[in-house]
Amino acid sequence: MKKHNFYAGPSILPQYTIEKSIEGIKEFAGTGLSILEISHRSKEFVACMNDTIALFKELLDIPAGYHVLFLGGGASMQFCMVPMNLMEKKSAYLNTGEWAGKALKEAKLLGNAVEVASSKEQLFNYIPKNYTIPDDADYFHITTNNTIYGTEIKKDMDVKIPLVADMSSDIFSRPVDISKYALIYGGAQKNLAPAGVTFVIVKEDVLGKVSRPLPSMLDYRVHIKGESMFNTPPVFAIFAAQQTLKWLKELGGVGAIQKKNIEKAAILYNEIDRNKLFKPTISDPEDRSLMNICWVMSDNYKELEKPFSDFAKSNGMLGIEGHRSVGGFRASTYNAMPRESVEALVGVMKEFESKN
Repeated sequence: MKKHNFYAGPSILPQYTIEKSIEGIKEFAGTGLSILEISHRSKEFVACMNDTIALFKELLDIPAGYHVLFLGGGASMQFCMVPMNLMEKKSAYLNTGEWAGKALKEAKLLGNAVEVASSKEQLFNYIPKNYTIPDDADYFHITTNNTIYGTEIKKDMDVKIPLVADMSSDIFSRPVDISKYALIYGGAQKNLAPAGVTFVIVKEDVLGKVSRPLPSMLDYRVHIKGESMFNTPPVFAIFAAQQTLKWLKELGGVGAIQKKNIEKAAILYNEIDRNKLFKPTISDPEDRSLMNICWVMSDNYKELEKPFSDFAKSNGMLGIEGHRSVGGFRASTYNAMPRESVEALVGVMKEFESKN
């Protein structure tokens, strides 16, 4: 039986990435050595690093004046690294979920971080609107996609102050106007690579404006100068990211994958809206994530939650359980998720409906 991987992260990778990574583990770039044991200072890996950065810039159309960094620590390290490097007096945060809240918590340890709006009172089932961003803040932080609750900010905002975004789970899923952002960061384990590397896209002219002394490992300027090799980088994860970006380029780039993502999400959302057994957790289509689609049993069928979960698993649907803080179901439809898997899940939902 074919297994369909709907896990939220670490999550599905392109088969191309898996196959090329296996080849690299056996032997990397004609060196006779595995990518797992190659020196990060070797000319072969330096070429890999440079090509991965070049693909990043090409696929996202990153303008001049920005740097692409590959760091450790996950997106969670960026929760403190961003305010350390950018917040002198004040920062502003939009609280749209678990990870946005954690980013705000870390920023508050370093200064006056304010919450401009939150959807917490309704279990983060919508994206707040009509809020005021303080003009005197050093930056405004958003989390573009919320994996736990299934909401997404799909448009690039126009704001008067530097804009910072955690794009861990929707980077490369749609075209992004990088020029509207001061800094974008994210963990790799959704649309890019295995867990272990964090990407940062940072505009150079926003750095060096804070008065606090910065530890070397937490100073973006140090990593820019060291070309992401101030310390040993996560070599294998960067190599795998290179393969994913090659795959994405062959598919036609970010615009092409966006079209596929919209089509996949529509297939599943349409079934959730139609099927009497289920109901969506996000009612406003504008706020619905294309990456993490969440739903629960309808009020009259709550007793069928576990039977449906078991039925789905028995039919090869893996990872559709909702986050433990929310319950219900979640299907993550990242770039590498084939349309056929979404259609298979819909088929399982229809079959379960017919039996109940």
